[in-house]
Amino acid sequence: MKVNWTKESLHNIQEIEDYISQDNPIAAIKLIDKLISLVEDLVEFPEKGRVVPELSISHIREILYKNYRVVYLIKKNTIDILTVFEGHKLLDKENLSDQIKNN
Repeated sequence: MKVNWTKESLHNIQEIEDYISQDNPIAAIKLIDKLISLVEDLVEFPEKGRVVPELSISHIREILYKNYRVVYLIKKNTIDILTVFEGHKLLDKENLSDQIKNN
Protein backbone atom coordinates (compact mmCIF):
# COMPACT_ATOMS: atom_id res chain seq x y z
CA MET A 1 0.00 0.00 0.00
CA LYS A 2 1.06 3.52 -0.73
CA VAL A 3 -0.29 6.76 0.76
CA ASN A 4 -1.35 9.49 -1.64
CA TRP A 5 -2.01 12.95 -0.18
CA THR A 6 -4.46 14.87 -2.37
CA LYS A 7 -3.89 18.57 -3.05
CA GLU A 8 -6.86 19.31 -0.81
CA SER A 9 -5.46 17.35 2.12
CA LEU A 10 -2.02 18.95 1.77
CA HIS A 11 -3.67 22.36 1.70
CA ASN A 12 -5.66 21.46 4.83
CA ILE A 13 -2.52 20.37 6.69
CA GLN A 14 -0.73 23.58 5.73
CA GLU A 15 -3.65 25.73 6.89
CA ILE A 16 -3.79 23.92 10.23
CA GLU A 17 -0.06 24.31 10.74
CA ASP A 18 -0.12 28.00 9.78
CA TYR A 19 -3.00 28.75 12.13
CA ILE A 20 -1.54 26.98 15.17
CA SER A 21 1.94 28.37 14.46
CA GLN A 22 0.67 31.88 15.06
CA ASP A 23 0.44 31.08 18.78
CA ASN A 24 2.68 28.06 19.23
CA PRO A 25 5.01 26.93 16.42
CA ILE A 26 6.30 23.94 18.37
CA ALA A 27 2.78 22.66 19.05
CA ALA A 28 1.96 23.07 15.36
CA ILE A 29 4.93 20.96 14.32
CA LYS A 30 4.10 18.28 16.89
CA LEU A 31 0.48 18.10 15.75
CA ILE A 32 1.35 17.82 12.07
CA ASP A 33 4.03 15.22 12.81
CA LYS A 34 1.50 13.16 14.76
CA LEU A 35 -1.12 13.38 12.01
CA ILE A 36 1.46 12.28 9.44
CA SER A 37 2.57 9.42 11.68
CA LEU A 38 -1.02 8.21 12.07
CA VAL A 39 -1.48 8.31 8.30
CA GLU A 40 1.75 6.36 7.76
CA ASP A 41 0.36 3.63 10.06
CA LEU A 42 -2.46 3.13 7.56
CA VAL A 43 -0.02 1.49 5.13
CA GLU A 44 0.06 -1.56 7.40
CA PHE A 45 -3.47 -1.25 8.77
CA PRO A 46 -5.69 0.53 6.21
CA GLU A 47 -8.91 -0.37 8.02
CA LYS A 48 -7.60 1.02 11.31
CA GLY A 49 -9.87 4.04 11.08
CA ARG A 50 -13.60 4.02 11.51
CA VAL A 51 -16.11 4.27 8.69
CA VAL A 52 -17.09 7.93 8.25
CA PRO A 53 -20.47 8.11 10.05
CA GLU A 54 -21.98 10.64 7.64
CA LEU A 55 -21.29 8.37 4.67
CA SER A 56 -21.45 4.76 5.90
CA ILE A 57 -19.25 3.58 3.01
CA SER A 58 -16.82 0.87 4.09
CA HIS A 59 -13.86 2.04 2.00
CA ILE A 60 -14.10 5.69 3.11
CA ARG A 61 -12.73 5.92 6.62
CA GLU A 62 -11.27 8.38 9.06
CA ILE A 63 -8.76 8.53 11.83
CA LEU A 64 -9.33 10.89 14.71
CA TYR A 65 -6.68 12.74 16.67
CA LYS A 66 -7.55 15.32 19.29
CA ASN A 67 -10.19 17.41 17.51
CA TYR A 68 -9.04 16.59 13.95
CA ARG A 69 -10.45 14.19 11.39
CA VAL A 70 -8.35 12.67 8.60
CA VAL A 71 -10.66 11.22 5.95
CA TYR A 72 -9.24 8.69 3.52
CA LEU A 73 -10.26 6.38 0.70
CA ILE A 74 -8.96 2.81 0.57
CA LYS A 75 -8.19 1.63 -2.96
CA LYS A 76 -6.59 -1.58 -4.19
CA ASN A 77 -2.98 -0.37 -3.92
CA THR A 78 -3.26 3.10 -2.42
CA ILE A 79 -4.77 5.06 0.39
CA ASP A 80 -5.89 8.51 -0.72
CA ILE A 81 -5.96 11.10 2.05
CA LEU A 82 -8.96 13.17 1.00
CA THR A 83 -9.27 15.87 3.63
CA VAL A 84 -8.13 16.90 7.10
CA PHE A 85 -10.33 19.16 9.20
CA GLU A 86 -11.42 20.10 12.69
CA GLY A 87 -14.03 17.74 14.09
CA HIS A 88 -16.46 20.48 15.06
CA LYS A 89 -16.87 21.43 11.40
CA LEU A 90 -19.30 19.63 9.13
CA LEU A 91 -17.97 17.20 6.56
CA ASP A 92 -18.19 18.83 3.14
CA LYS A 93 -19.76 15.91 1.27
CA GLU A 94 -19.82 17.72 -2.07
CA ASN A 95 -16.12 18.55 -1.89
CA LEU A 96 -15.37 15.01 -0.74
CA SER A 97 -17.28 13.63 -3.71
CA ASP A 98 -15.15 15.80 -6.02
CA GLN A 99 -11.98 14.54 -4.32
CA ILE A 100 -13.02 10.93 -4.89
CA LYS A 101 -13.82 11.54 -8.57
CA ASN A 102 -10.50 13.30 -9.17
CA ASN A 103 -8.32 10.63 -7.54
